[in-house]
Amino acid sequence: MITRTSSLFLRTLREDPADAEVPSHRLLVRAGYVRRVAPGGYSWLPLGLRVLRRIENVVRDEMNKIGAQEIQFPALLPKEPYEATGRWTEYGDSLFRLKDRKGADYLLGPTHEELFTLTVKGEYSSYRDYPVTLYQIQTKYRDEARPAPASCAAASSS
Repeated sequence: MITRTSSLFLRTLREDPADAEVPSHRLLVRAGYVRRVAPGGYSWLPLGLRVLRRIENVVRDEMNKIGAQEIQFPALLPKEPYEATGRWTEYGDSLFRLKDRKGADYLLGPTHEELFTLTVKGEYSSYRDYPVTLYQIQTKYRDEARPAPASCAAASSS
């Protein structure tokens, strides 16, 4: 389906966003691909979402060609798998933690290695079942420090 530019939900910006330090960030915002919702959180606008979906499909096609299988894990995860690997405390303040109505601890998953491991371990019991290649395409939540602009990074390395 072709969408006319005149009817596309798109507004470009003349000025760089004040909080954008990285060139790619400035371009994505100015071109109308994304809009900031909160620090580090962005909404994909229609044009940006089209590009994102095309990239996902390229990755998905290539992964499927090598025999990988797509899997989908929830974004909200229980504490236990991360506690077992020590990453519940290792991540420190970088984890977004919350409790459900019963008081159980959960986190917004910054990664899913623990769940991949537990899933394969729970489904496969023999070496004959391996190798298995699984992949996931999903948005993640991370409360990380912002990357330093290139000029600051170069200045700090000297």
